[in-house]
Amino acid sequence: MSNSRRQKNSGIIPERSGKNPKQAKPTPLPLGKIFLIFWILLLVNYLVVNVFFPDAEIPVKIPYTVFKEEVIKNNVKAIYTKGELISGEFEKKVTYTPPILNSKAEPGESKEVSNFTTILPSFADESLEALLIEHRVVILADPIVEETSIFRSILTYFGPVILLILFYVWLFRRSQKQGGIGLGGMMGIGQSKAKRFDQENATKVTFDDVAGIDEAENELVEIVDFLRNPEKYTRLGGTAPKGVLLVGAPGTGKTLLARAVAGESGVPFFSMSASEFVEMIVGVGAARVRDLFKTARENAPAIIFIDELDSIGRSRGQYITSGGSEQEQTLNQILTEMDGFSSKEGVIVLAATNQPDILDKALLRAGRFDRRVVVNPPDKTGRIEILKVHTRKVPLDGKFSLEEVASATPGFTGADLKNLVNEAALLAAHHEAEKVTNKDFIDALEKIVLGPERPILLSHQDRERIAYHESGHAILGLVVPGADPVNRVTIVPRGQALGVTYQRPDSDKYNYQEMYLRARITGMLGGRAAEEIVFGTKTTGAEKDIEQATDIARGMVTRWGMSKELGMVQLAPRQNEYLGVSYGGTKPFSEDTAKKIDMEVLKIIDECHKESLRLLTLHRKQLDALANALLERETLDEQEILNVTGLPPAPELDSKKI
Repeated sequence: MSNSRRQKNSGIIPERSGKNPKQAKPTPLPLGKIFLIFWILLLVNYLVVNVFFPDAEIPVKIPYTVFKEEVIKNNVKAIYTKGELISGEFEKKVTYTPPILNSKAEPGESKEVSNFTTILPSFADESLEALLIEHRVVILADPIVEETSIFRSILTYFGPVILLILFYVWLFRRSQKQGGIGLGGMMGIGQSKAKRFDQENATKVTFDDVAGIDEAENELVEIVDFLRNPEKYTRLGGTAPKGVLLVGAPGTGKTLLARAVAGESGVPFFSMSASEFVEMIVGVGAARVRDLFKTARENAPAIIFIDELDSIGRSRGQYITSGGSEQEQTLNQILTEMDGFSSKEGVIVLAATNQPDILDKALLRAGRFDRRVVVNPPDKTGRIEILKVHTRKVPLDGKFSLEEVASATPGFTGADLKNLVNEAALLAAHHEAEKVTNKDFIDALEKIVLGPERPILLSHQDRERIAYHESGHAILGLVVPGADPVNRVTIVPRGQALGVTYQRPDSDKYNYQEMYLRARITGMLGGRAAEEIVFGTKTTGAEKDIEQATDIARGMVTRWGMSKELGMVQLAPRQNEYLGVSYGGTKPFSEDTAKKIDMEVLKIIDECHKESLRLLTLHRKQLDALANALLERETLDEQEILNVTGLPPAPELDSKKI
């Protein structure tokens, strides 16, 4: 950030007093921990049953022969018979080892037996009763082993059920205290999934980490000042806005800017994507909204950040499915919550979207999202500042020029520039260099814009045709007034293209003259024109060129009023300003007008095509020279192109021509 910008901020934002935020409420237990606790309770129940209410000794099953031997030894105290089952008790314990009946079986473990059971064989002799009486064995009508106690039976059979009921009641009461309802509250389903960033525990982001979007940053300085020193504004009856909507294309730094506000103000920052509110379970989205706002109030002053607000903030009444109804319920709850708190509570809602035109109007009215902050892609100066931020930890070569890289990246957002720096560092590391140079950045830029090199084998005829095709683009970039400078030409396949001519404007453009647009179309058709002049045939290589030229020509006719036949009438479907995607594609014009549009588009393309044929025929010598140089060297930079062709850069357009 520039020194002047930093001085401006430091003059407005005072240091925050050492005020500790309120303790956050306990987070809901994960589902895995809940089941773990329940299994621990079951284990405790089992131990209680076996320690405090031990069961009688379990009888050991022995062979009938062993039983008779012990009867003869006068070692059987008493028996109880029930059909063929005989159970009894020895006078003294018997050491019993199960016999080995299979040669492969392992010997059994010896046991000391007091109580036993055995099965009376069907062929047993009838003298068993006399034998028992002879050896004074007591024959009983009741079982030897006592029945299980009533307490043991209750704990064994009903204990787990009782524990489950008590555990369910405990979870239900706990969920009520945390604001959840029913099973969803117990399992954390109704709890907010917002991530909390505490400045003491998380990586702190400040305005020093934000660059290139000073206009948007200035809008948020007052929010930071209010969170640090609310008395400064409330003493005069003023209140901070409840909500601030950050609007901009993807990658412009909306989320980073929100985190910087939290970092500068030093308050808890709750971040959540809007899509995380909605689940298949009905009512979960609204419950999570309630929980999020409740948590923020408990930790006030605090910031709530909702990313991708458009995923649930679309205009109501447009849904057909039940999922749409759930989204509408969630949106209604957000509207209710934003109405239900005062800005004096110190809770401010930040939200980000790249589709503000589809948001429900109730969200944007005063009292909810009071401010709309537009985060635009940075200009050249902004790109230089962003590159300074992202190259802090990157060792740069002494001849490295931030201005040159910034000039080569018009239209790049902060995220694009961060990716460019990373790709350049990776390329330098791949070449085992100690520092990152300008060439690494240019190579990284080509990789991002044009795609990686594609090593495919082409015939000489294909290479020659590709060389003339790309030379046609490049020559027109040098001779058509107002054309963007040609930075590089290559016949090395990149991405999906077999060859690429890279042109970039030498400055940021925000307004386009009609002649500039026609120059763009003429240059795009230069590849097809060169093929027609040299080979007299057409190929499929101009597909992308024709597509882009048609888009520009149709925009001139339907959007920008550059057709004398149709005049200044908006004929195109509405488009998203930041995504450039059409929606609601019903034609706002008649079939007769549609035919006129097609004729005007065709007329513009035909005129530009004829101009490209005329200029390339006029500069055929330079076209051949450039194509031969490409066949020899494959890639030429800007200076090499000028040296080979002997042509100066394209003249600028007359600013008076509209």
